[in-house]
Amino acid sequence: MQKTLGFILLAVGIGVIGYSLFSSYLIFTGSNDAPEIFPIVKEKTASPNVSVGSLEDLQNQLPDLLGQQLSGLLPTGAVPQMLNFGLWSMFASLLLFGGSLIAGIGVKLVK
Repeated sequence: MQKTLGFILLAVGIGVIGYSLFSSYLIFTGSNDAPEIFPIVKEKTASPNVSVGSLEDLQNQLPDLLGQQLSGLLPTGAVPQMLNFGLWSMFASLLLFGGSLIAGIGVKLVK
């Protein structure tokens, strides 16, 4: 009875480890998308229409101009995508740790 439970726990632990490794492989090769915890907002790119006018017009246009310049530095959605990958990495490491503990208990029961 104890050996059977040990083999079952060992198989479950190895299965959890295999699932997390295979899912991580598919996500980081681009075959699957990472779970979307932080939504990726796709913005429309607007052409800059800068008009010379009063100081108030320039102050109203300044946030739009800064946003356009910053979008050139980082692609739209890069930060949420990195956060999603980071969260998946933490979850996958938790699965690996849990799977190794389950498999370790199975090995102890088999002995």
